[in-house]
Amino acid sequence: MGAGRVAAGVLVATALLSASASAVLGRTVVDGAGRRVEVADRVERVFAAGGPASILLYTLAPERMLGWNRAPSVEERAFIPARWAALPALGRLTGRGNTANVEAVLAARPDVIVDYGSLAGTYVSLADRVQSQTGVPYVLLDGRLDAVPAAYRMLGELLAVRERAETLAREAERLLADTERRVARVPAAERPRVYYARGPRGLETGRAGSINVESLTRVGARNVAGEGLGGGSLATVSFEQVLAWDPDVIVTIEAAFAAAAPTDPLWSRLRAVREGRLYLAPSAPFPWLDFPPSVNRLIGLRWLERVLYPTRFTGDLRAETRAFYATFYHRPPEERQLDELLAGTAPGRR
Repeated sequence: MGAGRVAAGVLVATALLSASASAVLGRTVVDGAGRRVEVADRVERVFAAGGPASILLYTLAPERMLGWNRAPSVEERAFIPARWAALPALGRLTGRGNTANVEAVLAARPDVIVDYGSLAGTYVSLADRVQSQTGVPYVLLDGRLDAVPAAYRMLGELLAVRERAETLAREAERLLADTERRVARVPAAERPRVYYARGPRGLETGRAGSINVESLTRVGARNVAGEGLGGGSLATVSFEQVLAWDPDVIVTIEAAFAAAAPTDPLWSRLRAVREGRLYLAPSAPFPWLDFPPSVNRLIGLRWLERVLYPTRFTGDLRAETRAFYATFYHRPPEERQLDELLAGTAPGRR
């Protein structure tokens, strides 16, 4: 949210602050960025600042959610219990095209704002600015995969849902540790060079260190964009650059791109596409790799293991998906939904 939009809401903030549930503060918490934030003794109403925070909050305490950053699609709603799928769209404070402003935040009457993701200075400054202008406590949580268990425990403490938080934290620890243990046994020579295709044309990708490709690193893949472009966040590349990289595997969350690439005059020139090693990650109710990069990436690790190392990892992905959805998303998928989710997992199928 730009500084101008924040400043424009100062008068509204002043008028509405007395009605905000966050006006009575009773304790201090230290958030993921080391900020000391005064919050109410009891937190009932939570505004998620962006997509990653929305998913984290939904998995832990959906009854505390004030709404989604955007309305779930029909496909997504099929995986979410109706009472929570029907929550309103409130916009977002972070990310590209942020759509919420001071007035929207105050109108929702939150006890706290929670953001989950990068702890870079830009996000710390945003948190401080919005908190100052609204009077609503703003808590930042570390969005790295390694930090998922800690994020659950910190948010569980904030919301007084410690038992549920501990269940999810331990399950996250198990998934992360299993991935580390299994991938450690894969020789370097067997670790594929992977291109992560984002955007409708497949030409947006993640540099080394980007949270958007953290899952690839976690499963031992060699990110060709990271090797070719160095560190950073997202980048737009040319098809000629992808052709020069000649990746062993391409993974994407873009259904239209995955469907079109095998017959596209350009993309069909790539060895990975011709040989059926273009994989479409499951996307409902939340994409398994990215967009947004939240705790939805945990089950995505299992999927990546399967598509990148099909002869080494042959466990029951169907059963693991069912269990993950029941535990984290409050509803196990139906068999038909499992069929659709995992359709892009088998070699040559997109």
